[in-house]
Amino acid sequence: MGEISQKLRALRKSRKMTLKDVADRAGCTSAYISQLEKGRANPSIATLKRIASVFDVKIIDFFLDNEDENDEVVVPRGKRVSMGFNRGGTVIESLVKSPETKRMQAFHNRIRPGGGSNGEYTHDGEEFGIVLTGELEITVGDRVYHVKEGDSFYFSSNNPHSFHNRGKRETIVIWVTSPPSF
Repeated sequence: MGEISQKLRALRKSRKMTLKDVADRAGCTSAYISQLEKGRANPSIATLKRIASVFDVKIIDFFLDNEDENDEVVVPRGKRVSMGFNRGGTVIESLVKSPETKRMQAFHNRIRPGGGSNGEYTHDGEEFGIVLTGELEITVGDRVYHVKEGDSFYFSSNNPHSFHNRGKRETIVIWVTSPPSF
């Protein structure tokens, strides 16, 4: 999570914001933001999404290196930008480079049993996915959907949504958002 801590601190300083400013806008405490900046805490996907919104950036921006800015057609497996969320038991790999120049953003998600977004979030756009292995519980608004292996899903990201692996084995999902918002 070192890349998150360094980039979070740099964003905050460049915008001349205090820990309290960020915390108030992201719905957390100043102490928690401080712990994130020191690399002593691991945010959930939902929390990092709220923090990214404070700075008007995407979650993936916390993980990109400058060298990741090239626009390649093929992204080899070992060259994917990987985002690990220990707290949510999820590893998300970007399947495309330079999402800021794309109309959609695709991910390979691995979600451990018990893992998930750890809270709901919203953003502009739409989402589509297909469960390759395992099963996934998706909540959109006040409805809960059980998506099994081979099933696909599609919903408006403007609705509050979250996900959780309630199964006993790892779930693998190809997940696409449009426009890129992660």
